[in-house]
Amino acid sequence: MNDESVTNGGRAKARNGDSRPTLKTIAFMTGLGVTTVSRALKDAPEIGEETRRRVQLVARQVGYRPNRAGVRLRTGKTNVISLVLDTEEQIMGFVSDIIYGVSEALAPTPYHLIVTPYSRLNDPMEPIRYVVETASADGIIISRTERDDPRVRYLMERGFPFATHGRTDMGVVHPFHDFDNHAFALEAVRKLAELGRRRLALLAPPSTLAYHYHTVNGFSDGLIETGATAIPFNAVSIDGSINQIRTRTAELMRRKNRPDGIVSSAGAATLAVVGGIEDAGLSVGRDIDVVSKQSTPLLHLFRPALLVVNEDFRLAGRELARSVLGWIDGADPATLQSLSVPQGVKGVGE
Repeated sequence: MNDESVTNGGRAKARNGDSRPTLKTIAFMTGLGVTTVSRALKDAPEIGEETRRRVQLVARQVGYRPNRAGVRLRTGKTNVISLVLDTEEQIMGFVSDIIYGVSEALAPTPYHLIVTPYSRLNDPMEPIRYVVETASADGIIISRTERDDPRVRYLMERGFPFATHGRTDMGVVHPFHDFDNHAFALEAVRKLAELGRRRLALLAPPSTLAYHYHTVNGFSDGLIETGATAIPFNAVSIDGSINQIRTRTAELMRRKNRPDGIVSSAGAATLAVVGGIEDAGLSVGRDIDVVSKQSTPLLHLFRPALLVVNEDFRLAGRELARSVLGWIDGADPATLQSLSVPQGVKGVGE
């Protein structure tokens, strides 16, 4: 039987039958037993390479997917990882990149990704309780991590595998992946001071989130090291709307003692910061320099004079998926923690 006949046979069965392909379908098409097919799909070592290759090729061609209900009955597992995401999570690549990264890490495994959305206007515990109480996933990935996060406490108490995007400060050991925001803010201040900027403002994350404190501490350490002066920018955070950030920036830039350098903790917020600077009749790169984090290489297309630090959310997704899978497989949570370090402040062309 050649590959073309396999494909045509699978399509014919899909047209003529009233159910999706099963292990029996693949067994019939390959001339193998159902048990052999099942083991080949699981990469069992006792099945020869040629047999595994042929079975997996047929499975792909006929669109075979394991019956999750059956898997759950046999193993007690769902083979699902739930990524809990805020529906208002910022634009410019965060959501798509982190989903891509998680999916990439899960691709060679039996696990599938489901995205469980919630609104920050509602109780963030609701989607966590739902997944745990309905046993609709084997592990959870959490974003917008707080220093003392009730979701982490709840999951730890129940021994439910999870990983957080960001570190807590709760005195408990759990899997996480984080970006070193202390190093980001410190490097940003150093760069601005190198350019001769002395009056610096920080557009920070909201104070409810753990990385707010890492960012603020890095900024403060940079001020002490360089002798620069802080200009308060406290009335809004990167969670503010585009209009709020733009308006607040314009007000700040019209003051007599305005900043000549800004550190922005998010690329989307930086678009609004630039709008506010220009509303005040000033220019980035001439009157003021801005250092911003970004997750996608768009800011230099928007304004080439912006200075950027890249944060790789695809990497974050991959690391978070590996962490939660490691915990499911019984690894020590202390070995499932990772921290990305910024690779310097870059101007256009760097």
